[in-house]
Amino acid sequence: MKNKLCLLVVPILGLNLYWFFSFFNDSFKKPPEEKNITIVSENNEKTSIDIENYIIGVVACEMPALYHEEALKAQAVASRTYAYYLLDHNQDTVLTDTTDQCYIDSTQMQEKWGNKYDEYYKKISEIVKSTKNIVMNKDNSLFKSFYFSTSNGSTLDSISVFKEGNLTSVSSDWDRDSKDYEKEITLTKEEIAKKLGEFTNIKINARDETHHVLEVLVDNKKYTGIEFRKLLNLRSTDFDISLNNNIYTIKTRGYGHGVGMSQYGANYLAKSGKNYKDILKYYYNDITFVTY
Repeated sequence: MKNKLCLLVVPILGLNLYWFFSFFNDSFKKPPEEKNITIVSENNEKTSIDIENYIIGVVACEMPALYHEEALKAQAVASRTYAYYLLDHNQDTVLTDTTDQCYIDSTQMQEKWGNKYDEYYKKISEIVKSTKNIVMNKDNSLFKSFYFSTSNGSTLDSISVFKEGNLTSVSSDWDRDSKDYEKEITLTKEEIAKKLGEFTNIKINARDETHHVLEVLVDNKKYTGIEFRKLLNLRSTDFDISLNNNIYTIKTRGYGHGVGMSQYGANYLAKSGKNYKDILKYYYNDITFVTY
């Protein structure tokens, strides 16, 4: 009977101590419960995994492992915020491609990194652990924390690209230093016609103040810069088109949709001495950090 009484008193005492410390110290919080997320692979297989392990796989897929630790931390928090936003808006499953967020498992990491696997896995897992449960709020709620590879020198408003959100354009001029900043592709008229139909002429009709294409005229048919980029699988909506001997040369600047955090820019800022919170505040404007 004495042993049973001790067993009863100890948990009660522990509970009382928890509320005692909670009362006098607001920072003493019960650790959040572990949360799972269901991922859907390319072959439509569903797997439920711990969300922090999911974030490791997203960071490994979305950002080069050799990037600065503070840039990788920024990526971890951005990816976690995006994941929790989807869960909070009743999206029960997430795809492992860029439809939601790119994700790779440990086998794919080994294929990607080769003999660097142990080094890079340790680096990324420790980075994710150091930001565990931290997400961003905007206007007191989670938001779609879009991110992309490299800007043309400026990011874009989320409304102009996705017709939602309140992320605004910021300068990211250092992205111009990226070796992948400017790229050219060549396409024959016949190759373009397979995507757009038969045509005589292509003309860029309008750009915004950040030099991204707003409208393209293909004969008399109008395409937005976003539509044209998707149809021809261009790297960005900042592009020029020239024609020579029936060959179209398309030169692009930057890489990605252009909204939110530039990953190249995040790495530049990290190497310049900014921490991950500084980086995220710069690209996402007026945010707060919370433990979710």
